[in-house]
Amino acid sequence: MLNDSKGASDDALPSKEGPLGRVMSTSEAQITDANVEDNRNGEFQRSFSPRQIISLGSNIGSGVFIATGKALANGGPGNMVVAYGLVCSCVWAVLQTLSEMTIAFPTSGNYIDYAGRWVDPALAFGAGFAEWLGWTAVVGAEAVFFNILVKYWSADGLPLAASLTIFTVATLAIFLLPNKAFAWFEYVTSLIKIFLFIIIIFLSIALVAGAGPTGQVHDGSYWRDLPVFKNGFFGFATCSLLAVWAVGDQVFIGIMGGEAESPRYSMAHATKLVPFRVNIIYMLSVIFVTLLIPSNDDRLLGGSGVYWFTISESVYLASRVLRTMAHQKLIPEVIALVDSQGRPVWSLVITGATALLLTYLNLNGGGAEVFNWLLSITSASFFMNWIIIAFTSWRFHQALVAQNDQLFSQVYAWKSVAWPVAPIWLMSVSILLLACCIGAGIGDLSVAPFSAYNFFQYVIGILIIVVFTAGYKIIMKTPWRDPKTADLVTGRRILTEAEITQLDDYYAMPKWRRFLTYVALW
Repeated sequence: MLNDSKGASDDALPSKEGPLGRVMSTSEAQITDANVEDNRNGEFQRSFSPRQIISLGSNIGSGVFIATGKALANGGPGNMVVAYGLVCSCVWAVLQTLSEMTIAFPTSGNYIDYAGRWVDPALAFGAGFAEWLGWTAVVGAEAVFFNILVKYWSADGLPLAASLTIFTVATLAIFLLPNKAFAWFEYVTSLIKIFLFIIIIFLSIALVAGAGPTGQVHDGSYWRDLPVFKNGFFGFATCSLLAVWAVGDQVFIGIMGGEAESPRYSMAHATKLVPFRVNIIYMLSVIFVTLLIPSNDDRLLGGSGVYWFTISESVYLASRVLRTMAHQKLIPEVIALVDSQGRPVWSLVITGATALLLTYLNLNGGGAEVFNWLLSITSASFFMNWIIIAFTSWRFHQALVAQNDQLFSQVYAWKSVAWPVAPIWLMSVSILLLACCIGAGIGDLSVAPFSAYNFFQYVIGILIIVVFTAGYKIIMKTPWRDPKTADLVTGRRILTEAEITQLDDYYAMPKWRRFLTYVALW
């Protein structure tokens, strides 16, 4: 929801009539002073354009190819469609909830920073560590997937060590590029993926209509002749967790908000367009899979050991989370250093070295098993951090009310649609996913006895967040933030005159012209 009112109090954002050199109000001076202090470890360059923000935020990982097959085999078409639908709806909810805070406070590290300032630093530490470790681990998962692709096209392939090295070195080199170059690289690869999915969707329509080699028309017989909700709750639980792994947590776009040229314009656009792209691509893919492939096809289980996924921005996200934790002094502050190119040097070095170590665990006989445990952290951290984002949003609004902060009445303020609908929905679905995770860990006791090994493999990510948060709280004696004194100043972005002029011009356009800004590819 947009607030275009330009009536502003002394504490409001600057009106466009005022020159850049005008005398600032008291609140503006406080924000400026706080932001100078916030840049003490170097400053990220605001180099990401709106198109790059949107394309990176809606990038699609290999999970859409791998996780759908295992989900269909375990849960059947009904469980699969319902599970993916619920998880995809969370993309809308998480971006609505997160963007409201990000547009006002576009800090890199994003919800980790918000949890520390509006809830408790201990929660920021627990969530941040799990998010960093999870996203770092999936670099190795993508390396394994790369090796599988090489072997698919070449029976002999490359030695595992060689393919892992080639992929990892190429990946880490991308993240050492200056931010602008990295953004353009990701933008181009995102467009390639989108066009690829468009081709796949049209090909799927043709196959459904009978254009395959046998001429078979796929009229939904697999829904009629085979179990729709296979394996009951446990089938749904497996599908839901696989959907989380495939779709991802989409907090990436909030992290990028801290490096956007105009967070107000970019984030508002992305909040509408990214859920649309993600829902269309994933839900169409899921529906066509259920129409074209029977859930009892043995080949669906062939990839059961490699159903993990990632998006190519994992090192970017992990390094920014680690930098935020250091900047908040949750870990040594030296790690927060940002160089002149806008890169968090030590965060990238530590993240890259850890990713390399975890990747080479696959060369060990038991390395793959260790790696599966690490990837369990990733999956659980996604929906656990959704819970944290929803709760942080509630605390954010409490602080605004307690301090009588008129944030949402300021110039071109942006507020979540019908708040608190989005955080409530996000919290509700995430709690259901938590139940699915615990249920899958316990397993169907009528089929197999309880296994502590299986249980802890599923819940390890949950335990890390809970244990690390509680441990940090006890050891560091961190304060629970009081809404009356919570920080609503540091990192707060005052709209520049150029941004206000840009928004004036944008809202002066007819609606059809504004719509075209959502579909433009440049």
